[in-house]
Amino acid sequence: MMKNTKQKIIDNAIEIFNDDYSSSLEKVAERAEVTRRTLHRYFTDRTDLLKACQQEMQENCKTNITNAINSSADPLVQLERILYASIDCGSKYSFLQKLHHGQDHVHEKSDKDCADYDHTFNKTTSIILELQKQGIISPTLTTPWITLFLSGIINTTILSSTTGSVARNDIKSFAWFSFSKGIGINKL
Repeated sequence: MMKNTKQKIIDNAIEIFNDDYSSSLEKVAERAEVTRRTLHRYFTDRTDLLKACQQEMQENCKTNITNAINSSADPLVQLERILYASIDCGSKYSFLQKLHHGQDHVHEKSDKDCADYDHTFNKTTSIILELQKQGIISPTLTTPWITLFLSGIINTTILSSTTGSVARNDIKSFAWFSFSKGIGINKL
């Protein structure tokens, strides 16, 4: 029961803070259907809760992306599956990206959270570079552009899913079509 309550608080905090980083702990407790006192039984303060959220998001994204990469030896298939795995992470992916690309974030390789983030997402960069080397992805585009474009497609897909503006069974195929055409994939 305790682990379920703690996880419920974390999951709701991720969704709430992804939508509005300045949301109150009261709002998190309310959405998690616990009292503020119960929330503080698990987390001493906002910083403690955010740290738990970051660990949850990092682990979730790392597992999903690693599984996507390990599912095939073909880098193009790996890239498509990374896209799908990131979409499946949902608000965990979106909020993790916001934390690491926000104005207030100073990315330092010596920081454990930053190193974990780099370890997870540098695999995608390596795959993109390999596909460019093979001539499958347009060499005109830079790797930073492609990774930011990928993130934008993922966030758009997640938003489409949460708002219900696109049929759920079409979302991933729309995302892959948009991304693959946007980066000039020559082989499909």
